Amino acid sequence: MGIFALIKEDFSNAYKNDPALNSKLDFLFNYPGIWAMAWYRVAHKLHCANFKRLARILMGISQILTNIDIHPAAQIGRRVFIDHGTGVVIGETTIIEDDVLIYQGVTLGGVSLTLGKRHPTIRSGVVVGAGAKVLGNIEIGKDAKIGANSVVVKNVPSCSTAIGIPAHVIEKGRCKDPFMHNMLPDINKEMFEYLLKRVAILEHILVKDNQELLDQDLALENIYDSFIKSMKS
Repeated sequence: MGIFALIKEDFSNAYKNDPALNSKLDFLFNYPGIWAMAWYRVAHKLHCANFKRLARILMGISQILTNIDIHPAAQIGRRVFIDHGTGVVIGETTIIEDDVLIYQGVTLGGVSLTLGKRHPTIRSGVVVGAGAKVLGNIEIGKDAKIGANSVVVKNVPSCSTAIGIPAHVIEKGRCKDPFMHNMLPDINKEMFEYLLKRVAILEHILVKDNQELLDQDLALENIYDSFIKSMKS
């Protein structure tokens, strides 16, 4: 496809991915991700034609206007939508396939100063949540989902969900609707619930076998309650 056909497709794709889009006028003021992609299409063409300095200047202007940093050498496929877009960074050797959805604050960055492939490969259909950092020459498999604010430093299999710092794959397969972020499990909550239940079991065992410990615990509770009351008075 030609540059203008790709840009037109990017604009049309916004209607599919954002139900808040009500008119073409919204594009002008409220969709920096669309404009950043349009600038990228032109800059990437210039970069491939060996006008690399001009391409970098063009993307520098785009960064000032949109607050989105895309290296013109990055390889970005069709119908890639950057929603809201503020703070998105896409590195030089990044590869993004078709139909990828990227939210604000996402970094597709490198962890090495050596030349060569040092940025991630994002396969088709991936959703990268707001604030997520995908770092290094790793691969995010087709239709995978990256939870918001996750830090991904290892490969993520296709059709799976990864969340956390560092990110762990916690679910094989995912809901068909990429917008249902409420379907992501809260692993911190689950871990705290486990720890609380574990502590309760251990306390029960200790109290059952040692009444003296129970008396000491009750005495400490009384001291704590008295301290809290004195602080409030």
